[in-house]
Amino acid sequence: MGIAKNVAPTRKGIDWAGLGWMFLFFWYFSGVTQLLIQLTGTAGFSGFRQAFILSGVWLIPLLLLPAYTRRLAAVLGGLLWLCSLSSFGYFLIYGQEFSQSVIFILFESNVAEGSEYLAQYFAWWMLPAFFAYGLGAWLLWRQVRPVYLPRPVAVFASLLLLACTIGYPAVRQFSKNDTFQAGLEGFEQRLEPATPWQLVVGYRQYRQQLDSMQALLAGNAKIPPLRNLKDAHGEQPATLVLVIGESTNRQRMSLYGYPRQTTPELDQLRDQLQVFDNVVTPRPYTIEALQQVLTFADQEHPDAYLTTPSLLNVMKQAGYKTYWITNQQTMTKRNTMLATFSQQADEQFYLNNNRAQNARQYDGDVLDPFAKVLADDAPRKFIVVHLLGTHMSYQYRYPQEFERFTDHQGAPASVTDDQLPTYNSYDNAVLYNDFVVSSLIKRFAATDPNGFLLYLSDHGEAVFDAPRPQVLGRNEGAPTSPMYTIPFIVWNSPKWQAAQPRSFDAQLGRPYSSSNLIHTWADLAGLSFDELDPSKSLVSAAFKARPLLIGNPQQPKSLIDFSLIKPKPAGSEIAQQAPRQRSTLSL
Repeated sequence: MGIAKNVAPTRKGIDWAGLGWMFLFFWYFSGVTQLLIQLTGTAGFSGFRQAFILSGVWLIPLLLLPAYTRRLAAVLGGLLWLCSLSSFGYFLIYGQEFSQSVIFILFESNVAEGSEYLAQYFAWWMLPAFFAYGLGAWLLWRQVRPVYLPRPVAVFASLLLLACTIGYPAVRQFSKNDTFQAGLEGFEQRLEPATPWQLVVGYRQYRQQLDSMQALLAGNAKIPPLRNLKDAHGEQPATLVLVIGESTNRQRMSLYGYPRQTTPELDQLRDQLQVFDNVVTPRPYTIEALQQVLTFADQEHPDAYLTTPSLLNVMKQAGYKTYWITNQQTMTKRNTMLATFSQQADEQFYLNNNRAQNARQYDGDVLDPFAKVLADDAPRKFIVVHLLGTHMSYQYRYPQEFERFTDHQGAPASVTDDQLPTYNSYDNAVLYNDFVVSSLIKRFAATDPNGFLLYLSDHGEAVFDAPRPQVLGRNEGAPTSPMYTIPFIVWNSPKWQAAQPRSFDAQLGRPYSSSNLIHTWADLAGLSFDELDPSKSLVSAAFKARPLLIGNPQQPKSLIDFSLIKPKPAGSEIAQQAPRQRSTLSL
């Protein structure tokens, strides 16, 4: 008997069903998690789209080597399944999309902390879920069969798949960016939603951002301490809280006169609050603003954040245990400076590890860690709570029960029907932000503390507001007042107020830039040191009004004095004076 030869079966036409099963099998390892993200409204559609496209690349070896289809599918599928468990499991536990932030937290924690992090939300039903996930992959693998194409057709199809899945995104990103690094980052962003790239790209980005952060921390460690620091309160127990909001324009808060009741909780607390109504941010971007807000840097000395102590350094030198609770993204290229500030604290709580900023993430998550820190037995505590606030996309910033504004009532007549959903979702985000900030104040007050809480936003946001109702977002090159007008609120505990009776009534309308916050904070906290400038403290008798410089300090001649602008409440249809440029930096 002769030996049978392995001859490819003859087929009429292309086995499209076979191709479909192949694709579905490989899509499964990225697609299930992305589908869950879509069904739960956790993030936008781009991740789902990119995972769908990139799944096609795994068809190439099967088309080129059809005789080994089942074995290749088993090996590749097994590897992809293992890699996908991290993103699938992380979504089940935390309801978030896996990112390099997760790698950062796991790698920067000890074994006990990492185990606690993973086990915090683990439930019994996750084991059947993992089993069902693996079973689904196995059932799909059983449907995979060889697809035999003429050799030239198989090669052409493989090249076409490679071009569509990898080639075109790479060429597009590298051609539209000026540098190789920028092109690589754009290309990686396209790869990241799919398995196994979220691990490969995530780890590379983690290492890159970690190196940058460690360099910044090493530089910070070399900064000399403040000279002759004194604390008017001695070493008595105290808890001081700084709440940093995000993208919240005070003109959209009823606390500041907005006609819609977007801050009902803070409105009820108004008699307990010091509400400053003339504070602006120097820059309309989080990192650039906080580099000044949290350090001695300002618009005339924008790089001083690299050479002077941060607010965390100040409070640690004053004998406070420091904490950083953040609902911002943990570890991205843009947020490396935020991670650096957070790592200067004694303890950190990272709550938002989503891959993309436009993902569903609620600031109510900060309340439990805040309560935990308040219960810490450290006698002197300095707590920073960094919110996601009203950052785009606004519909992801609040739960369904806070969707109060749904029609045109209370909105300016200039808001069009197309703009109205976005306009309303921003106001709903402000409403939820009101709940979170007021809850922080109430929980703080319930501990009968000796201290104060200060809330401000990093910057504002233009959401179809006057004087340019067509503008959405922030643009430093075309500034409008909503991008810069921020809330600035202080709550003093009865104990703190009794120990240092102060009335701020005469200071509430002072023109002030949050770039000088460190001086105001030190004044409020009773700290003095040689570097302190009382004339830059909003609450000091020595306060000196200065031009409120906004704009890019790397281009000094383009800086604008915001005090020349007259902001008007949202809903008003009166035209607003355009900003005038300053030709010099002289004060």
